[in-house]
Amino acid sequence: MAFNPIVALGGIAVAALIVMGAITTIDWFSATERQPLAIVELVTLAPGSFRHPQPGEFMSQSHPIAAPLILATVGVPLEIMKYQVSRSEYGRCVTAGACKPADSAGDGNFPVTGVSHIDAEAYAAWFSVQMGARWRLPTDAEWAYAAGERFRSDIEGGATDPNNPALRWLAQYRIEAALGRVSDPEPRFRGAFGINSKGLADVASNVWEWTSTCYVHATVAADGISIASSIDNCGVHVVEGFHRTYMSNFIRDGKSGGCSVGTPPDNLGFRLVHEHLNILRVTLLRLGVS
Repeated sequence: MAFNPIVALGGIAVAALIVMGAITTIDWFSATERQPLAIVELVTLAPGSFRHPQPGEFMSQSHPIAAPLILATVGVPLEIMKYQVSRSEYGRCVTAGACKPADSAGDGNFPVTGVSHIDAEAYAAWFSVQMGARWRLPTDAEWAYAAGERFRSDIEGGATDPNNPALRWLAQYRIEAALGRVSDPEPRFRGAFGINSKGLADVASNVWEWTSTCYVHATVAADGISIASSIDNCGVHVVEGFHRTYMSNFIRDGKSGGCSVGTPPDNLGFRLVHEHLNILRVTLLRLGVS
């Protein structure tokens, strides 16, 4: 009998395998009902390393400083949704009773907005069960890697002058003003903001995206790079968009408050990372299937 990798991996039906560096459309079927559930376009990025400013608030001698740069590494192929999760996709989770209705409404081909970090995690958990594979929010480093040239870190004002802390705030204001961002509150159909160099759509658009990375308050050691001590606050998570910022988990409307840095997000949405195909690829190799 010919080897069937789908049967070998528990009956999850996959219409196509991802080719490294390509955008692939995959028809997913419910792991329990064998019914068509979604068509997901994934972008697969090869492993790599890049210079990355760490997320969070960093202190030296009790004064804020710019985030240390580290060499961030994505050690396995990164499989991430080409598009943000849509209103219609999120709506299926609502219909199933596993997600709370989003604050947004309207055409299903628009990204879902008006969702909190709690909502995004609930959708990822539900979608993972339906698909029979793990889907999750990207980390800050993964999102930055996939964002490529569209990634922008925190609005930094440099080191604080202990005698005049307002100078740092003014510097942050001037930097953000120079970027020329204007309010753009109305979401647009998926793909309206174009494709980045990595093949992802609508990166750094007017829909900012939740990540799985917690907010960190850290003290930097004397070498200016290593962390002497840190406190994670997982009631607040990193949000990526026009620039990196931080929001409380329950916030659905970025303009309403939370723990934001810089001007607040126009909208809050998300896209997911898929881990099952990494397992599939490794399993096929172990079984000698090319």
